[in-house]
Amino acid sequence: MSGSAKRSVTITLDGSNKSSTLPLLDGTIGPQVADIRRIYGDLGIFTYDPGYGATAACESKITYIDGDQGILLYRGYPIEQLAEHSSFLEVAYLLTNGELPTPAQLRDYEMGVLRHTMLHEQLRQFYNGFRRDAHPMAVMCGVVGALSAFYHDSLDINNPEHRKISAFRLIAKMPTIAAWAHKYNSGQPFMYPRNDLGYAENFLYMFNAVPAETYKVNPILAKAMDLIMILHADHEQNASTSTVRLSGSTGANPFACIAAGIASLWGPAHGGANEAVLKMLTEIGHVRNIPEFLSEVKDKGSHTKLMGFGHRVYKNYDPRAKIIQKACHDVLGELGIKDDPLLDLALELEKIALNDKYFVDRKLYPNVDFYSGIILKAMGFPTSMFTALFAVSRTVGWISQWAEMIEDPEQRIGRPRQIYTGPTQRDYIPPGQR
Repeated sequence: MSGSAKRSVTITLDGSNKSSTLPLLDGTIGPQVADIRRIYGDLGIFTYDPGYGATAACESKITYIDGDQGILLYRGYPIEQLAEHSSFLEVAYLLTNGELPTPAQLRDYEMGVLRHTMLHEQLRQFYNGFRRDAHPMAVMCGVVGALSAFYHDSLDINNPEHRKISAFRLIAKMPTIAAWAHKYNSGQPFMYPRNDLGYAENFLYMFNAVPAETYKVNPILAKAMDLIMILHADHEQNASTSTVRLSGSTGANPFACIAAGIASLWGPAHGGANEAVLKMLTEIGHVRNIPEFLSEVKDKGSHTKLMGFGHRVYKNYDPRAKIIQKACHDVLGELGIKDDPLLDLALELEKIALNDKYFVDRKLYPNVDFYSGIILKAMGFPTSMFTALFAVSRTVGWISQWAEMIEDPEQRIGRPRQIYTGPTQRDYIPPGQR
């Protein structure tokens, strides 16, 4: 562990003379962590923490979140500064390598990614195995998992060079995989990537272009897409990242681990949240319906939820939400959408909710999903692609976390314990006697 134990906490088991002294470990920032690994041996008990909300399952140097203060740092750099000054591939280098690159290092990294944007030609046929109306996330789960069958030359997870080339391949190919999932779904021809385009530009080109005519990527939209990718690149030990780490702890290859992360991200409580926000705004329909909607949200007997507000970690304004709100206006302005009903509705809903004691007391502030769905809709993405776009961005974080886990000498195969509440031991009863 990076933090030496200078303090400890002692737990005494009631009705016995047993106690356990647990070292308190310090990170560079954040709360102290009690090392509970000895508690079962000392006291014969496990700890209980559904959802792992108060449990550190690993040591990491990648991303830090202070939910109370609304702080998000990538390798120590505030997300606000990276969003303003950096590019997605520069952030990808930072997350995967630990430091911001020099200009020469960034050029080499960009070229390394661009050289791997194409998919093996046989994968074109793999898409044909899906139904035409298959959800893009179903396609991405399958295709990413299949990459290990096509790129088995670099699957030795203990080889640093293999880990590096796998990271390049995953980061580079994910936009192609996602764009082709959309093309397959819509019945349009696949568009091959172009190495003369930037990362976000390339994705927009493959997503929108058709062979019959020339397509030029709008630089404002490319910048917005790059920003969205930066904001979603990593977010500490969330459900999908924890899934990648847990899968990786078994020694599974990186393609299988990222496919597992995509499956976890698919859940509406995780990566599908921005789609849920758009659905909610559509159902509200008009600004005049907001008071009635919020009344239903407050009604404990109602199942109505305020989507896009609140966060498992943030108990303050999600810093990403402030950044993406401005980008939302830029995109709508560039596209000539002066009066967007959904944006007007979103802004009014935000204004009312932030001044409503019910939501303020519960620290329900807008999160990044509140605005990202509006931007993506304005840019022409179908709602089924929202989570797929999230997966393209988060691949950088997943592969960084996976590589860090592989290199951690203290990492063991994941094996959570449980409180067993089923029947005690009982004897088998023959069928005729039941």
